[in-house]
Amino acid sequence: MTDTLDYGSLMHRAMRGLIFNVLEQVRDHGLPGNHHFFITFDTMHPDVQLADWLKDRYPAEMTVVIQHWFDNLVVRDDGFSITLNFGDQPEPIHIPFDAIQTFVDPSVEFGLRFENQDMDELGEEAEADKTEPNADTTEITDAEPRREAEVVSLDQFRR
Repeated sequence: MTDTLDYGSLMHRAMRGLIFNVLEQVRDHGLPGNHHFFITFDTMHPDVQLADWLKDRYPAEMTVVIQHWFDNLVVRDDGFSITLNFGDQPEPIHIPFDAIQTFVDPSVEFGLRFENQDMDELGEEAEADKTEPNADTTEITDAEPRREAEVVSLDQFRR
């Protein structure tokens, strides 16, 4: 037993569970209304399955859109498989939940971002040591400046 609770891992597991449930609903009932998803994932994850030409074109990460046309959506505990249309060329892909970096449904302004655990730990170690990260570390920057964490009440979403 550890001395602390790993809230980051628990939250990531809960967020991936949410994606699992959403994709199951879409598999069973289709996309309701204007809902559609932008899913960005790590193409270098060992369990990602992509056509070679897509891996060549997107060597680090890729964003797929699930909206107008998709087929063969299969949802498993570890990830999902789907056939998407890339320039009139249907391609099957498999995306493990662990490879997902962002999941966004712009129709309702909903989004999830999964921080890279290794980068988080590196940042904490660098802060603790008051040293700069190793030179071979890739710095991740966002287009928008990061805000401080904010506690949000979920009461408004309860029925």
